[in-house]
Amino acid sequence: MYRVFKQLLLLSFAVLFISSCGITRKGSAPDRADYSDFSPGSAIESGVASWYGPNFHGKLTANGETYNMDGLTAAHRSLPFNTVVQVENKGNGKTVIVRINDRGPYADNRIIDLSRKAAREIDMIDAGTANVEVFLVEEGDRPLSDQNLGSIETFTVQLASFNSRNEAENFLNQISGARVETVPVAGDTVYRIYYGTYDDPDDARSAMQRLRQQGFDGFVKQTQN
Repeated sequence: MYRVFKQLLLLSFAVLFISSCGITRKGSAPDRADYSDFSPGSAIESGVASWYGPNFHGKLTANGETYNMDGLTAAHRSLPFNTVVQVENKGNGKTVIVRINDRGPYADNRIIDLSRKAAREIDMIDAGTANVEVFLVEEGDRPLSDQNLGSIETFTVQLASFNSRNEAENFLNQISGARVETVPVAGDTVYRIYYGTYDDPDDARSAMQRLRQQGFDGFVKQTQN
């Protein structure tokens, strides 16, 4: 698991700012599937992966982010947004950690669409596709139907994730107004850095834009109080 979360530190996420000139990938509504029975570390799916790049770079993903083909992200038909998975190329054993921020692929025989950088990490750029196995690393946003009645939906900016408290505290000292929260994941303790709490996701995206101008990166995450 140390390797998994070391890779998480290398994730670079596009700023969550909706540009009026962007467009989204088109396709049918996502399949409804229940992944609630899977725990971090579980193999959840196997099949063919593909990748997408230049034609979509700079356009909007299904969750409103700006697609960055040089980030470690992926499109999936039904996994909740912000789910983090490990994708293993079964042909060479190489793995990559990606975050789900888009919907697709729309070819029936494929299960996940990787960013160009993610595809390069597992050496499938030239082939275009690869047989892969997908493992759950970290659960994503919960569907509204799974949330408790009476709970308040809020949003925050997640800036980083560490498996060392010292590293988390050092990062925390770089930015005023941030906080660290501990989260158990697959038997380990992960230290996440969050910034702000917002009722409106657009306010969280605006905060992320300001943070990006200061040299920080991250993504907007849905929370529940």
